Amino acid sequence: MNFWYWLGHSLSKLVSKVVCSFRVQDGERLENLPKGLLIVSNHVSFLDPPFIGGAFREPIFYFARKTLFDHPVANFLYTRVNAIPVNQEKPEISSLKLVISLLKDGEKVLIFPEGERTLDGKMKTEGEPGVGMIVCKANVPVLPVRLFGPEKALPRGSRKLKRHPVTLAVGEPVALDDLVNDESLSSKERYQAIANRIMAAIGSLELRDSRGE
Repeated sequence: MNFWYWLGHSLSKLVSKVVCSFRVQDGERLENLPKGLLIVSNHVSFLDPPFIGGAFREPIFYFARKTLFDHPVANFLYTRVNAIPVNQEKPEISSLKLVISLLKDGEKVLIFPEGERTLDGKMKTEGEPGVGMIVCKANVPVLPVRLFGPEKALPRGSRKLKRHPVTLAVGEPVALDDLVNDESLSSKERYQAIANRIMAAIGSLELRDSRGE
């Protein structure tokens, strides 16, 4: 963990605790994680990457909108906190290949299968097929997590952080081998089926109390 990642990680944990009373539900599932892990989550706020990253002891990589890297200072910071630039309108194959390489090298990567933040906090039912391709090519475990509350602490379009509780629910790894090895499906069908099952796994995670709602 380099200095800049450590600084961002520490600040994220502090802000999440002080402003959002951040907690992790079933946090024991984050212990003894394997090397090479794809973390998949819903996406409701700019708070999602730092809050999820703060829950993990080890550094994680994540996608960030390519335009955020345009400013030299922002580019300096984002590249040092493990952000990977991506074109949200049309993800580039080079970005996907980089993620696959990182996963094969034993790194942990966070992906939002929906591709963008939702407007109302509600999840889509279908994910982007790119996540399915990554699963097939990288052959690593997939861990679903779900955030409750960031869309109220920092809604899409807002620049003001509000006090609101946030919870990260952690699930069990998603079983995907049957789809990965299903030769009756075309590559396109396989990728989409995997993305949709991942979305269903994220959507099945529930908040066990009223916090974050």
